[in-house]
Amino acid sequence: MTEQELSNAMKTCGDTVYRLALCRLQNAADAEDVYQDVFLRLLEQRTVGWDGEHVKAWLIRAALNRCADLGRLRQRRGTLSLDEIPDAAGPVDEAAAELWDAVARLPEKLRVVVHLFYSEGYESGEIGALLGVPAATVRSRLRRARAELKNLLGGFDDGESVSKADAVYPYARRAE
Repeated sequence: MTEQELSNAMKTCGDTVYRLALCRLQNAADAEDVYQDVFLRLLEQRTVGWDGEHVKAWLIRAALNRCADLGRLRQRRGTLSLDEIPDAAGPVDEAAAELWDAVARLPEKLRVVVHLFYSEGYESGEIGALLGVPAATVRSRLRRARAELKNLLGGFDDGESVSKADAVYPYARRAE
């Protein structure tokens, strides 16, 4: 891969890699390490003939794998909880802060699909391909995550429900 191709990949997919790592690891320093490691690995890859979607899929898969590596390492050594670290860059408003706190309390399998679906804009089939699970499993995890978020946030009034259109994530957008 050339430096120009790497630079383009970092510009187009860097935020996705970082946010996914942050969602998985819930630690900004570890997310930055994952970001750096993933792009260094990309630089070493033979990417001849890869289009933008292939590069993005490779980056997401590499980020998920690196997060799993760090998760195993974290289990072997002690870590600080997020409560023990000062909040450097929190959400802008209280509703978003409450939502992010609730999402952070979800189990990792639910948290990752919520992030990929709402924040990155992937469909259930695409998420399933990235995670190596059937699309139906992704939809089940999304349904369980929504139910858990509803319980954590105290439910909804007047029959409202959580949907993609409700902008569960304050930064929801379709990934390009």
